[in-house]
Amino acid sequence: MERTLRGVGVSHGVAIGQVRHMGTAVLEPPVTQVAAEEVPREQARAQAAVDAVAADLVARGNLAGGEAQAVLEAQALMAQDPELLADVNRRIESGSSAERGVYDAFAAYRELLAAAGEYLAGRVADLDDVRNRIVARLLGVPMPGVPDSDEPYVLLARDLAPADTALLDPSLVLGFVTEEGGPTSHSAILARAMGVPAVVALAGATGLAEGVVVAVDGSSGEVLVEPAAERQEELRRQAAERKAALAASSGPGRTSDGFMVPLLANVGGPADVPAALENGAEGVGLFRTEFLFLDDSAQAPGEDKQVEAYRKVLEAFPGGRVVVRVLDAGADKPLEFLTPGDEPNPALGVRGLRTLLEHPEVLRSQLRALARAAEGLTVRLEVMAPMVADGVDARAFAAACREVGLDAKYGAMVEIPSAALRAGAILREVEFLSLGTNDLAQYAFAADRQVGSLARLQDPWQPALLDLIAAAADAAKAAGKSCGVCGEAASDPLLACVLTGLGVTSLSMGAASIPYVRAALARASLAQCQRAAEAARAADTAEAARGAAEQVLSGQ
Repeated sequence: MERTLRGVGVSHGVAIGQVRHMGTAVLEPPVTQVAAEEVPREQARAQAAVDAVAADLVARGNLAGGEAQAVLEAQALMAQDPELLADVNRRIESGSSAERGVYDAFAAYRELLAAAGEYLAGRVADLDDVRNRIVARLLGVPMPGVPDSDEPYVLLARDLAPADTALLDPSLVLGFVTEEGGPTSHSAILARAMGVPAVVALAGATGLAEGVVVAVDGSSGEVLVEPAAERQEELRRQAAERKAALAASSGPGRTSDGFMVPLLANVGGPADVPAALENGAEGVGLFRTEFLFLDDSAQAPGEDKQVEAYRKVLEAFPGGRVVVRVLDAGADKPLEFLTPGDEPNPALGVRGLRTLLEHPEVLRSQLRALARAAEGLTVRLEVMAPMVADGVDARAFAAACREVGLDAKYGAMVEIPSAALRAGAILREVEFLSLGTNDLAQYAFAADRQVGSLARLQDPWQPALLDLIAAAADAAKAAGKSCGVCGEAASDPLLACVLTGLGVTSLSMGAASIPYVRAALARASLAQCQRAAEAARAADTAEAARGAAEQVLSGQ
């Protein structure tokens, strides 16, 4: 009998197919006592397994490229964390086997992070996946992962680790549904990059029977269980109509009355450029440069290596705009040569621009590399600093840009509520703003973006978040400067219209979302977008805000 479940839609499209569950997690290893003479052998086994898993994660990242590569390389660093390895060795010295030592050390670390409320507490899927892979290798059993199937299916899991999501085969995996995760989790971001329909934070998802037919709507977050044949046909027809509408929409982003809204792509490196071009990106609104630095966390990449990578992206957009975010290290992206190892709460500590100002030569080297990479090109290079808190931060970044003679616009990301509230002061120091709505929501609501149970507070439709966006956009308009959005909020077609109505001047998103946003903007006038924005801000909840905006934009 047909029934409807609702989670959080994080990647557009409709998928209809039979359910296949993610492979079960590794069983808990038995408690065994290892003789003293066997301790060196067990420690060597543990080290070899850790090294092999880290190498496998890096190899998967190299295959996946782009954003996935940065995520998987961060997981590899997690596998080789010195403190974790030291704890594993201590447990083996006390008589544990290699597999039991790994299992117990990761369990203790997991509990410690959760109890301390640190930023990585929400990354349990990543942590558990690393543990499972190491233990599986030590036990000699198959790695956990996506099921083997010759037929297309809808993948169900409690949560999807980046190592699995990054290499999903879109020809087999029609879509996926997870019980945990949030709209800005790594899996959600990667799903959008792949163009795979996905729903997260769906309570009871793993209770669905293997083989049952479901229809997954990655836009609304609805999952229909055992839909009737007529209903399946209706959903397929609607999906076909939507696809046709997308195909008919081309060219630059603009409202129905011709108001221009540049649609840009978020990229994690050169590997993401083809998809951006294919989907009609007018440039790059967020070029994440962490992928270069995660290749070797022990030292910064040389300037020549940086120049080569940056130029590959810059030369792909002649006459276009490419906004580069300088290194955003710290919190969930620790780097051995930069990041303090003893911070009680890395998310609220030395990260982003704060890290770079403590290591000015790293910042200067990156800025020099960007200047060299842009030489002789017609691209409009813009460079922005992450985690800017106030005008003092913005002034320091602008001074660093001027010091190296960077011929580019320089701006600030608005990811902290103080930056939105005092955007005017920041704009006296820099030339543009870019709103990172993922972190802005996290800090505004004290809600870790990786924790699925806090999905309500991570919803970009929260009226308080819209108020912060409006404050920044108003300040930019008053200063005669631009204010874009490069967070995942821009990938929601309906919300993109509201952001336009709030005064945002450009939208940047995963490449696969660009056609959806372009089509939505083409159906709405600027006045409608402004009325929708007013209606959304007048609401008290995220759900009510979305409903109010939808009413305005549908003409009801």
